[in-house]
Amino acid sequence: MNATNRTVVVTGIGATTPLGGDSASTWDALLAGRSGVGTLDEDWAADLPVRIAARAAVDPGEIIPKPQARKLDRSAQFALIAAREAWADAGFTGKAGEDTSVDPDRLGTVIASGIGGVTTLLGQYDVLKEKGVRRVSPHTVPMLMPNGPSANVGLAVNARAGVHTPVSACASGSEAIGYAIEMIRTGRADIVVAGGTEAAIHPLPIAAFGNMMAMSKSNDDPQGASRPFDSARNGFVLGEGAGVVVLESAEHAARRGARVYAEAVGQGISADSHDIVQPEPSGNGIAHALQSLLDNSDLDPSEIVHVNAHATSTPQGDLAELKALRKVFGDDTDHIAVASTKSMTGHLLGGAGGVESVASILSVYHRVAPPTINVENLDPEIDVDIIRDEPRKLPAEGRIAALNDSFGFGGHNVVLAFRTV
Repeated sequence: MNATNRTVVVTGIGATTPLGGDSASTWDALLAGRSGVGTLDEDWAADLPVRIAARAAVDPGEIIPKPQARKLDRSAQFALIAAREAWADAGFTGKAGEDTSVDPDRLGTVIASGIGGVTTLLGQYDVLKEKGVRRVSPHTVPMLMPNGPSANVGLAVNARAGVHTPVSACASGSEAIGYAIEMIRTGRADIVVAGGTEAAIHPLPIAAFGNMMAMSKSNDDPQGASRPFDSARNGFVLGEGAGVVVLESAEHAARRGARVYAEAVGQGISADSHDIVQPEPSGNGIAHALQSLLDNSDLDPSEIVHVNAHATSTPQGDLAELKALRKVFGDDTDHIAVASTKSMTGHLLGGAGGVESVASILSVYHRVAPPTINVENLDPEIDVDIIRDEPRKLPAEGRIAALNDSFGFGGHNVVLAFRTV
């Protein structure tokens, strides 16, 4: 039960995003090159410098019953929806223990959020100021806790091996999946439900990001505003939603006859130690994460055919990431097709790594990669193969791998690898 260095596989996926209320509709929209960005029509948005965002295609209130929703922050609602889909997709018929193929003591959850229950915190503070102490919800603290989504998913599936919440800004979702891989590889668990979620479309975060000059102010062209790799890119577009995967030891998956999407090869982690918000411009920190992935796995650069880039549509960040790929992979970079699905989903912050891992896994499984949209004029400094406008078929034969890159304020760098089985 405590064997180490076990092979980890993906047996379930789930998502709710600006492109669709589940993983299938999200995947279809990604391949079709559809944008989920729109204009914010709430009264509070009228005076903001940024009046666009990528709202979830399906509001969680349509899925979560009202009595339960009142006790959950929006980020936890997204996480539950995506986790339930992933759990059912993995073939489980009930929570651990009820489904006898899952031992609760060998099941964990790792669901991350970069900001946590920010809308609950700000909303309940408004209630306190406007309506008084007695009207503040008694559920406020468990709703605003960053670990609330992971805890609620753990309760939903009866996880007892550990419930965890890494918080590393926009790298949080990927770090959660990397942590889950290690939980299984080192023998702490047989199955882990992992991913990321975020729900921060609120005037305060938007005003703050906008004043940092981090967000696009292309209010007159919402669907064209997120434009990674384009020479006119001018900042990210805020999105919301969640992406969750079920990871499992290969032995446990085989024992129950599970369908396997891909092998979760491993992770590479580093820190820039450069600036609290600016990326290290040479890409050295990212390169260290990529090299760590290679050094601590059996992944061969020749297997890597696709990278789902972090590429948020900021001038410095997009280039630093591509410089890092070239530093580590050299000429092997020439056979790697790079895309940024943020061009369609916007940037889900702590949820980005979860959603983009789902996209990377499906790219390997179906051997096709989604495009980057809105690249009208490719930045002349870019010297890698960018998938533009149309999906790209990946090699039909042989073992192939895809990387999911995630980076965050604070200098966090996380790279995940998924490979055909």
